[in-house]
Amino acid sequence: MKRVAILISGGGSNMVALVNSMTGDHPGRPVLVASNDPAAGGLAKAAAAGIATAAVDHRTFGKDRAAFEGALLHHIEAANPDVLCLAGFMRVLTPAFVARFEGRMLNIHPSLLPKYPGLHTHQRALDAGDAEAGCTVHEVTAVLDDGPILGQARVPVLPGDTADSLAARVLVQEHRLYPAALRNYLSGNRTPIALP
Repeated sequence: MKRVAILISGGGSNMVALVNSMTGDHPGRPVLVASNDPAAGGLAKAAAAGIATAAVDHRTFGKDRAAFEGALLHHIEAANPDVLCLAGFMRVLTPAFVARFEGRMLNIHPSLLPKYPGLHTHQRALDAGDAEAGCTVHEVTAVLDDGPILGQARVPVLPGDTADSLAARVLVQEHRLYPAALRNYLSGNRTPIALP
């Protein structure tokens, strides 16, 4: 059974989808949910599910990302995870941190990568006049929102869509895609999956 740690920054809806999927014959089990924000709503959800939680407030470290990551690593290493899942974790990790978990860290991003790495993905898709949008699960590398793609799910852009309405439809697909991609990944299957 693979040990999975999940990093969040907010309400943790993708974390909940991952946790709920890791039952029965799933090859993974959640061992830690950690956040850079002690007030993140997802921490209470994880604790209610009986999962160990940790919070390291990045704001107390100012611009010292390495010190923040060192404090976060203390909690992660204590949980001894096989895989790290970023699920709405809104901090850019240093190359040194990424290298430590190379090949063992996944992320979900709300665009059809390589389109629109970074922020404001839904508005950028609308501004570009794209006919479809979606989400991508990928392995994390030192390059932001780069790395081998493990799966994508697509949604049509509808007339009258706003960034918020598009984001809401993409989020539904995120909750389907991330658990499926994690299961594949933990089973040793790196073939990208495509959800309709």
